[in-house]
Amino acid sequence: MNFSASPSCAGDNASANATETATIVVVTIVQFLTPFMFSAVGVALPALGTEFSANAVQLGLIGMVYTLGIALFLLPVGRFADIYGRKKIFIGGTVVMIASTVTLSLAPNIELFILFRFLQGMGAAMITATSLAILSCVIPAHRRGRAMGIVVSGVYVGLSAGPTLAGLMISYLGWRWIFYTAVPVELLAMAIAVWKLKGEWADARGKRFDAFGSLIYMAALFALIAGITQLKTMPEAKWMAIAGLAGLLIFLFYESKSDSPIIDVGLLATNRTFSLSNAATLINYTASFGVVFFFSIYLQTIRGIPPKTAGFILVVQPVIQAMLAPLAGRLSDIRPPARIATFGMGLCAAGLAVAAGVTADTSMMIIFIVLILLGIGFGFFSTPNTAAIMASVPPVYYGTASSLLATMRAMGMLASMTIITVLLSIFMGRESITLETGPAFITAMRWSFLIFALMSIAGIACSLGRITPRPEHRYPSEPPKGCR
Repeated sequence: MNFSASPSCAGDNASANATETATIVVVTIVQFLTPFMFSAVGVALPALGTEFSANAVQLGLIGMVYTLGIALFLLPVGRFADIYGRKKIFIGGTVVMIASTVTLSLAPNIELFILFRFLQGMGAAMITATSLAILSCVIPAHRRGRAMGIVVSGVYVGLSAGPTLAGLMISYLGWRWIFYTAVPVELLAMAIAVWKLKGEWADARGKRFDAFGSLIYMAALFALIAGITQLKTMPEAKWMAIAGLAGLLIFLFYESKSDSPIIDVGLLATNRTFSLSNAATLINYTASFGVVFFFSIYLQTIRGIPPKTAGFILVVQPVIQAMLAPLAGRLSDIRPPARIATFGMGLCAAGLAVAAGVTADTSMMIIFIVLILLGIGFGFFSTPNTAAIMASVPPVYYGTASSLLATMRAMGMLASMTIITVLLSIFMGRESITLETGPAFITAMRWSFLIFALMSIAGIACSLGRITPRPEHRYPSEPPKGCR
């Protein structure tokens, strides 16, 4: 059965409401799990480093390979699901998530742990590429905003619960319980999806899947990231990075000529609001994503704060985001979303600038100020920016818009961890993070935050560039010129 993004997607029978409820529950669960797994593992990094005798670069790779797995597979998997069925890929993604979570809980060394985290990122990509698309198909347009609000709350609850629950589990049970407790939640999501989600969604059924373009994209992205992260250790790394960048340019050219692309290059080229909003997403996630990584290690290793307490401190930012997201969403209904998102990015830049001055003796009040500024900033940026993106395209492009938005988030997280990994390798080499190596770690952290603050200023410029004196146009059904 083929569904389209219209009210008929929800079905006309009596089970429509039950299907809608089940869809919201399933999507909220999986949208909770992805940020939960990252933020929880972020708090566990010192414990992992101690148990596995891992160095700073290896700890950085734990976060980077997770986001790399998401970034590599998100676009190809999203297009594959449009053609062959989103429900199939969604359920397959939950299976991969469950298997990788179990193996992570049993990992005997840091090398296998890093490998299993990559597989977990691949499963997260399969889920992320399909969950919001399924939601948009099942929920009628007049109820979709409320459903999206619930899902966004799930994301922020995951960010909030990760540091808090991880801190408690590490203190009383051990870091492996982060994964033990996630498995039942993943099983629940899969069971509801299999049992309650009826039918299949494949709006592009019959189209050709661009396997060659997908391979170019994945190989180029991997070469770029691997080359950048190994610049200090591999003589040929710079050529890998250059080849990766060239490969991405070749990919964009190839996709512009393809009759069935995995990304519509024409939409980016002809729609200024759409392209600048996605650029703002990429920059904002790049600049803000490394805060949990640095502050988790800083609080526990440099300041000697127990994991439980560190978790409660780090939860300040996502809690504020969760509280402000609904307000920001309501404001974006009555005010230009781009203006609200620009205000939020400005606060993020201010928070990162303050963070660049943190030292081993910085008052804890400054740490809280940084987290509060970032929480308010991100809360006012995320939902309005998403609204601006979705309002800039007609309904026929909702799938493309949501997939590319998720890709920009993943690429931003990946770029953030890449920058962090490079700076740690420059200032610390292969040394472990201890009190003795603390000054070098703090130097790397401060340089990272300075770079991120400067990037946020560039993000503000992108965000301002999409603001026009005319009211923002909302496309009814026809695609803009050049995007058919």
